[in-house]
Amino acid sequence: MLSGLMIVLLPLVLGYLVPVRRAHWQAVINHGVNGSVYLILLLMGVGLAGLENLASQLSRLGGNALLLFSITTTLNLAALWWLARRVALKAGTSPVVKDAPTSKLAAIKGSLLLVGVVALGVTLGVLLGPRLGEALFDTADTLAEWVLYALLALIGCQLRNSGMPLKQILLNRMGLAIALTLAASSLLAGLLAAPLLSLHWNEGLAMAAGFGWYSLSAILIGDALGPLMGGVAFFNDLTRELVAFILIPLTIHRYTALAIGYGGATSMDFTLPVIQQHGGVACVPIAVVSGFILSLLSPPLILFFLSLSA
Repeated sequence: MLSGLMIVLLPLVLGYLVPVRRAHWQAVINHGVNGSVYLILLLMGVGLAGLENLASQLSRLGGNALLLFSITTTLNLAALWWLARRVALKAGTSPVVKDAPTSKLAAIKGSLLLVGVVALGVTLGVLLGPRLGEALFDTADTLAEWVLYALLALIGCQLRNSGMPLKQILLNRMGLAIALTLAASSLLAGLLAAPLLSLHWNEGLAMAAGFGWYSLSAILIGDALGPLMGGVAFFNDLTRELVAFILIPLTIHRYTALAIGYGGATSMDFTLPVIQQHGGVACVPIAVVSGFILSLLSPPLILFFLSLSA
């Protein structure tokens, strides 16, 4: 477990040690993160195409992902609603981000594109698999791991240059409370879902520990439990983002902590523009801190749970 944890955390730490002050290179890093995510999902789709009885397996994947997502969302919303009722946190009213999504369709479009990339990968795997055989799927898995390491290094660099020092993150009690509430309720959901998914308890915890970081959970879970469960983890975490885009505008003024927290790790990147647009500037540091903490927790927790014996 320790070696696997070091392999995942090392690029994240190394990236965090690199200061980038020029806007040009920060933009390059941002493009690199986006490109890495798409490449990982494309390769994951190719790996899914290697499953035997693909049609029935994909049907099983969808059912399992829906089950895990339903349990996780129910507990997340209940826990975050409880937190929102007990904290004095109110969203602002003025939009603060230029060109942020102003409609649910515009916000969801990016997430649907990710699903399309996975579908493209499955299609490529189905077309090329008969010609290239198992070598195609083995190569896709290996490449996905290396791209994940590059992605982690780039994300570490993003975190370092986000303008939010670690001291400020650790002292932000609201962001910390939201992150821990989301994490605890998600892990409880993983425990409850494990027997229903025919998984051991520790595997259920690992499945729930992605906290919305779909590119990470898909690869780490897929390596340990197979591409089917990797796909379940991916769609469980991606669906969180899709629902967050709809939920944030509807709840952020009445249940601010719920709206910020539900996006999980995505609240510091993909769902942040929607939080900014509808919640105002006061919500930004809380969302960044919550997403930052969940992003740091996810890799070690997934690897730790997968290392435990059932």
